Amino acid sequence: MRDSGLPDVIAPNAVQHAVEQLPADTLVYLLGSRYCETDRLSELAWKLFESVPPGWARVQAICDYVHNHISFGYEHARATRTAWEAWSEGRGVCRDYAHLAIALCRCMNIPARYCTGYLGDIGMPPPYGPMDFAGWFEAYLGGRWYTFDARNNMPRIGRVLIAQGRDAADVPITHTFGPNTLLSFRVWTDELS
Repeated sequence: MRDSGLPDVIAPNAVQHAVEQLPADTLVYLLGSRYCETDRLSELAWKLFESVPPGWARVQAICDYVHNHISFGYEHARATRTAWEAWSEGRGVCRDYAHLAIALCRCMNIPARYCTGYLGDIGMPPPYGPMDFAGWFEAYLGGRWYTFDARNNMPRIGRVLIAQGRDAADVPITHTFGPNTLLSFRVWTDELS
């Protein structure tokens, strides 16, 4: 697969739509889901972000908050951690950052969906970590979906999007139908001149 080589789009003037103006197919991304408990996080979201201007600034404020609130570590990975638990525990992996940011966006009436895929090291300074399966999210602003990444909290180059859904229950690293063991996987990206 080839990528444009451009970083994630930044659109500071992207507006937040009133709920009644949202396209019907975005409404499902306002609802709570398996890993994004909007009912438990709504009061917190409004307390933290009500005074932030709606639109891009609000989503970025949510990303900044989540980025600073959660401590990243692969040793913190747990397949069952929810957004509420990530907030309460203050630790997790990329999917936990995404789930918490998604839940907070939804609480603020911003459609947000989970993205799963791969994220390479193109455009990053060495030392390079191994390319990894990653979770980030998209928020619906200004009539389109924009990429946000609360874990890295910066525009990145070369995202390989695999799938989008309400949360990781819709689009996990793999769906299995019986016992299995993942022995390894390897993905790499190369920057072409």
